[in-house]
Amino acid sequence: MASKTAATTHMNRTERLAGTIFFVVYLLVMPLLLDKLFSMAEVLLGARIEPGLQNALYYYFLFALTLIIFHSFLALTTTRLFDGLNRSLTTLFLSLLVFYGANELLYRVCRLFLGSRVNLNDVTIAAQVNAAPRTTALIVVFLAPFVEEVLFRGLVFGCLKEKSRVVAYAISALLFAFLYVWRFALSSWSAAQLILLAQYLVPGLVFAWAFDRSGTLWTSILLHGVVNALALWVALS
Repeated sequence: MASKTAATTHMNRTERLAGTIFFVVYLLVMPLLLDKLFSMAEVLLGARIEPGLQNALYYYFLFALTLIIFHSFLALTTTRLFDGLNRSLTTLFLSLLVFYGANELLYRVCRLFLGSRVNLNDVTIAAQVNAAPRTTALIVVFLAPFVEEVLFRGLVFGCLKEKSRVVAYAISALLFAFLYVWRFALSSWSAAQLILLAQYLVPGLVFAWAFDRSGTLWTSILLHGVVNALALWVALS
């Protein structure tokens, strides 16, 4: 049972409206338009923009936009971090244990039912690591966790939790998983790729729980960053 310090949004109306538009564009529009936008930029500049630099520029833009739109909410959740630092650190530790325990179990179940199906998102990230390891590390450890936690946990989970905690967990986790598979399912015209969203349900649920239990989004941001950093370390070792 969550305590009285459990997460609430406290986002103002402007943050919710602008954030919802930003979320829809981030989730559904930018993945389809990003390559075309950079191709146009290359024509205008008369120079090629390397894929690693493209990713960095994109996530720096997302990071800056997130700060601008959600600055009031971020200030509040930062205050809550320092007000309940011990609880946040305890939640972070517990979340890591739950994450790796549940993720290992889910991985084995997925292997049992899905076999050795190739996860195209993992393949894409591996290629980015090989091509630009430092830039990719910056994105997956710092920039992407910040942006994704503000959108999926701060906005989606936080707002839905005001109506129903169960719905908030379910919808935020499903949308988070959908983010990582829908582009590849569309590009390969393979509905089987959508099934792989099951692999991302545990992260979505655990990140939401970290936010919900600690009362500050920084717990889930740190958790997300640590999980990605450890995965990157394994990939590079």
